[in-house]
Amino acid sequence: MRPTFSLALISSALIGLLLADGAGAQSQQTSWISTWTASPQSPRGVMPASFSNLTIRQVARISIGGNKVRIRLSNEFTTKPVLIGAASVGLIGANSDITSGSLRPVTFGGSKSIILLPGAPALSDPVEMNVAPLSDLAVNLYLPAATDLGTVHQIGLQTAFASAAGDFTMSSEFPVVDRFANRFFLAGVMVEPTSPARAIVTFGDSITDGTNSTANTNSRWPDVLARRLKEAGSPVAVLNQGISGNRILSDGAGINALARFERDVLGQAGVSHVVILLGINDIGWPGTAIEQISPIRTADEIIAGYKQMIERAHLRGIKVIGCPLTPFENAFAGMPNQGYFSPEKEAKRLVVNDWIRTSGAFDGIIDFERVLGDPGRPSAMNAAYDSGDHLHPNDAGYKAMGESIDLKLFQ
Repeated sequence: MRPTFSLALISSALIGLLLADGAGAQSQQTSWISTWTASPQSPRGVMPASFSNLTIRQVARISIGGNKVRIRLSNEFTTKPVLIGAASVGLIGANSDITSGSLRPVTFGGSKSIILLPGAPALSDPVEMNVAPLSDLAVNLYLPAATDLGTVHQIGLQTAFASAAGDFTMSSEFPVVDRFANRFFLAGVMVEPTSPARAIVTFGDSITDGTNSTANTNSRWPDVLARRLKEAGSPVAVLNQGISGNRILSDGAGINALARFERDVLGQAGVSHVVILLGINDIGWPGTAIEQISPIRTADEIIAGYKQMIERAHLRGIKVIGCPLTPFENAFAGMPNQGYFSPEKEAKRLVVNDWIRTSGAFDGIIDFERVLGDPGRPSAMNAAYDSGDHLHPNDAGYKAMGESIDLKLFQ
């Protein structure tokens, strides 16, 4: 006699298996979240060609704290393998020295060294270390062999220290022989927070990267936002994924925004919102003295780029905050990139800004244009906020931007 089975029993069993499988998958998830980032890019301008048998000490102002730390390294733009002979983390103290008792070795799959393959990132093992919000974390990397510096973040605005010959990753004191304003191979810091947390990505160009703000003071507008969120008691990380000179539609200073959006926004853990301030370089760079043959982008093409980022973010449940492009009248006048501003380019900026404000495509708006604009001449930046090149704010301008943001946007 063939056994008979109740459809209800079969359904119940299947549901039980699915719930068990889901519970197992959930148990494998971690609460790790990025607390600091620097978008990798290929080097531009004057930089050292290589490092050999020395240690680099780099400082990162993390946004939220935790009881464990991991670092993310990147060799994404280098054509040769990079050997990291040893690594460590600690809290920075006076000058280049580490605060007593805070230095911890970093391993990769249990090994003190790792080879970063061309085109690839690498994530360290967890490090037991209590770090408070807005701590200054030092990341030390020993490069034992001649190492091409093919993956950097160009505008670090934080001093990176290069040592005398040798491995000083476990030395609190640091024999400085050179200083740089770039990031080398360091793409991120993650923490395991003590309570549930999430992240905001600020995705942009030099104005998000903080160009012309004062180095070593964390005066970029995302830094101001991170401080305000911490003061409000919100466990929200702020990840600065700005690249100076970046564009939505063209490579140059970093790969174009549409190409890096997956890595820098969608690939970050726990992201609830992305703030996009991009497009002014798509308008300004073509036709300048140093980019005479670049393709001229229309307002419709730039808007299509925004639409793509919005759709891709929404598929991941990420809310998108748009920012009208800031005033740039006479930007770079008399400089090598003369021609960055023109009345025709200003008209294009206004079309893009009108779409950002009125299309309803974004989940919210942060109107930095009105924060920075001259009340009597809206096409120009307020002189009190102008760093001098008529495109980038000074520290006061970045502060005004960060303080203008309604934190309710991120609820």
